Amino acid sequence: MEDSIHRGENTLAEDKLYKAEYVGSGTFIISKPKRSKLKQRQARLKNVRRGSRK
Repeated sequence: MEDSIHRGENTLAEDKLYKAEYVGSGTFIISKPKRSKLKQRQARLKNVRRGSRK
């Protein structure tokens, strides 16, 4: 039973990693995972806006 849990965690970790694809002549296409909409919203709510009153 524990093996299935660990396998699930490994696949999730692999999906979140950066990926680099070699195109040719020293050129790579680097892709990274997008931030979730929920995290972006929370960061926007918690951070103070520049120019706002204290």
